[in-house]
Amino acid sequence: MEGSNRRIVICAGTGCVANGSLELFHNLENKIKEAGLNVKVLLNYEDDNPQKKSANVDWLRLSKSGCQGFCQMGPLLSIEPDKILYTKVKLNDLDEIIETTIKNKKIIERLLYIDRHNNNQKCKGQHEIPFYQKQTRLTLKPCGVFEPEDIYEYIANRGYEAALTAWTEMTPDSVCDELVASGLRGRGGGGFPTGKKWQFALKEKNPVKYVICNADEGDPGAFMDRSVMEGNPHSVIEGMMIAARGIEATAGYIYVRLEYPLAVQRVRRAVADAEKLGILGDNVFNTGKPFRVHVMEGAGAFVCGEETALIASIEGDRGMPRPKPPFPAQSGLWGKPTVINNVETLAAVPYIILNGAKNYRSVGTEGSPGTKTFALTGHVVNTGLIEVPFGTTLREIIFDIGGGVIDKNGNISNDNFKAVQIGGPSGGCLTEQHLDLPLDFDSLRGVGAMVGSGGLVVMNKGTCMVQMARFFMKFTQNESCGKCLLCRDGTRQMLALLDDIISGNGTQETLDVLGQVARTVSKGSLCALGKTSPNPVLSTMRNFRDELYAHVFQKRCPASQCKNLAKPEILADKCKGCTACAKKCPVSAITGERKTAHVIDAEKCIKCGECARNCKFNAIIGV
Repeated sequence: MEGSNRRIVICAGTGCVANGSLELFHNLENKIKEAGLNVKVLLNYEDDNPQKKSANVDWLRLSKSGCQGFCQMGPLLSIEPDKILYTKVKLNDLDEIIETTIKNKKIIERLLYIDRHNNNQKCKGQHEIPFYQKQTRLTLKPCGVFEPEDIYEYIANRGYEAALTAWTEMTPDSVCDELVASGLRGRGGGGFPTGKKWQFALKEKNPVKYVICNADEGDPGAFMDRSVMEGNPHSVIEGMMIAARGIEATAGYIYVRLEYPLAVQRVRRAVADAEKLGILGDNVFNTGKPFRVHVMEGAGAFVCGEETALIASIEGDRGMPRPKPPFPAQSGLWGKPTVINNVETLAAVPYIILNGAKNYRSVGTEGSPGTKTFALTGHVVNTGLIEVPFGTTLREIIFDIGGGVIDKNGNISNDNFKAVQIGGPSGGCLTEQHLDLPLDFDSLRGVGAMVGSGGLVVMNKGTCMVQMARFFMKFTQNESCGKCLLCRDGTRQMLALLDDIISGNGTQETLDVLGQVARTVSKGSLCALGKTSPNPVLSTMRNFRDELYAHVFQKRCPASQCKNLAKPEILADKCKGCTACAKKCPVSAITGERKTAHVIDAEKCIKCGECARNCKFNAIIGV
């Protein structure tokens, strides 16, 4: 293999950057030069002209990519076209990578991923790793390959070709019709048909219209939109351009969270590069029509994910929802017709225009075509960013892609599965009986859950579901804008009732009032944040009633996570009789001889936790 055909890609998504991948990148560049090898980082496309190239010079291409998805195994370094993926790469691995793999084309086996489910087999690259094998990566595939800050690479891979087609060969009606035919539904949570939303805005007769990219991703544990913006920002811009053609818009806004500095940096760079090449501006593709994109940073209010609150924020007002109708497609930003789509929705649009609606519908289900990205986190072997067709089951995601459920010590324990929270704070918890449920907008709605933006938090049996409901309720209560009484005070009341249950003060009346408040808030709140805020509570009451009853009537936490309800205990099979706990107990509640199992007197114990902090064998629970 010639050096000029080889490419080294280092993942520079936020997860890998946090683990030092940018330092790896710069050190590897220097080490390659020191080794006497030719390296190109950002390509000079004029120099790449075959007529100008020296036939005797081989080059290595060194580039960054966006998130490759396998976040738990980062930093990631891949070598193409060798199809090699090295995991958890460190600075002191670089010399060996250059000498063994770059120069001598041999594999460093200790840096390969080990498949714990297949006799600890070492996997050479993505094509051999189950985490990738089970996915269908349409939106995310370019994120793990392209240099996100190189517009020329995007263009070289058919980038902006779909926008060119839409602006020069299609009418606004035909653009909207193609999106309707594709069946693409909004990936921000609501699942409203994208093409129909565009048609509503197109019908409005106004010379000024807007397209807004909703990049205000605020769900705990969700990072899908951030990863797309970091890894393939031009796909989002191109999607906005096609939307602009479809509704005849003149300007667009990307509203991105301030907490996403890398995404902001790369999106701003992408907009500037597109303007420099004349792709964006006052004369798009020489059509005489304008379309400019502005990047605005939000202050991190979760409620600004709601489209009318987002519009208020862009206009300079406090981010608070407005009653609908009128809908934004009729009267949105500054009273003008406005289409709002989230990042993942817009990134899917160029694929549809390039490959056709029929091709897009070949993946997914009849009612939910295409793929969906999920942030897979929690008690699972492989955490990270995944993309699967709609219709994939939770069982396939958790046990095949995710590699199975783990216990508190990190060991695989698939019979330890308890629940999965889907859809973030607005979603609900699904149980073992839902593992074979095909995931799509309609099937999830039927069991009281929702796709949401795409967060998936897997929980083992050591998780207290009442604590989990409280966690999401606390988040929602903090993020309520306070505009309407039901959301503002209802979430506060639900949080207080959950606190009563966790502290051991719950009664039947507590449960009755909790259910009544949850249903009232769901029905009467102004916006989707308020209407869906009770979902974690309602799903817990529906799917984990026995656990809730144990807290209320037996004053017991089955998961031993609620301190006030947990019985202090020293596990005899783990206790080594070292006496460390007894020495630290401030009230002398622990007794036992050296080298024999100790015992806690529950009446004396004040649950200060000092014994557990000093136990080296994890033998103490309930404190």
